[in-house]
Amino acid sequence: MFEGFTAKDVPVNGTVLRCRVGGSGPALLLLHGHPQTHVMWHRVAPALAERFTVVCADLRGYGDSARPDAGPESHAYSKRTMVADMLELMSALGFAQFRIAAHDRGARVAHRLLLDHPGRVLRAMLLDIAPTLDMYEQTGEAFARAYWHWFFLIQPAPLPERLIEADPCAYIRDVMGRRHAGLGAFAPEALQEYLRCIAIPGTAASICADYRASAGIDLEHDRADRAKGQKVTVPLRVLWGAEGAVGRCFPVLDLWRKAAVHVTGKALDCGHYIAEEQPADLLEEMLDFFATR
Repeated sequence: MFEGFTAKDVPVNGTVLRCRVGGSGPALLLLHGHPQTHVMWHRVAPALAERFTVVCADLRGYGDSARPDAGPESHAYSKRTMVADMLELMSALGFAQFRIAAHDRGARVAHRLLLDHPGRVLRAMLLDIAPTLDMYEQTGEAFARAYWHWFFLIQPAPLPERLIEADPCAYIRDVMGRRHAGLGAFAPEALQEYLRCIAIPGTAASICADYRASAGIDLEHDRADRAKGQKVTVPLRVLWGAEGAVGRCFPVLDLWRKAAVHVTGKALDCGHYIAEEQPADLLEEMLDFFATR
């Protein structure tokens, strides 16, 4: 995987991020979701690198990035803090502006980035999320059953950490394998990376901190933006899986039209893990969207 890419450990914002960089041309930052790593982009990154300088980064607490202590109320894993990580990373790599595509947790980081620093991003694509505040406020039974981990991971420490650490590989197989396409959607070498990284000491605590921040400080930031009428102004493309819980439980495009000024989007014929279930369709979407100036 990632032939021609270079792995880098980059000190940023008081921590260290692992990323892979490949290709040449305009910068394109790719962010992963939970419980994965930057490896989730392996089926599309090489083709993207023929037109862009592709930066695939591990979020703090995931993959081979560092796992800083969560601090009071998990503020060290707020999306605003993760945004600062990514801005420093792209600056360290020499990019004042860039394009961004992000999935799941990474897409929530990207959403915050678009709100706080629109001048740094030229275009953005978000995969299989609706705005976090809307998803919490509109949670119903179907969503709660499908996204049970949202409510499990935010329980007070150390309960969820202890249960994950008892068998971290089972956690990966259960969370990922019970969705639409099952574990068969993942290349064996990619799945092995997810299993390796979930077992790194400190990962369970970091994952829980990410979700606790999303249900706490991140919602405070989101509500403040909504009260001010602040919206995403960067051109935005949203895609979701037609067989995924987000598309079944929420009017995805309608919600993003309330949250962004220039937004288009559609469902793809897959579940949650778009980059691995439908890489050809996603690649076509990405090349078309990001090639537009």
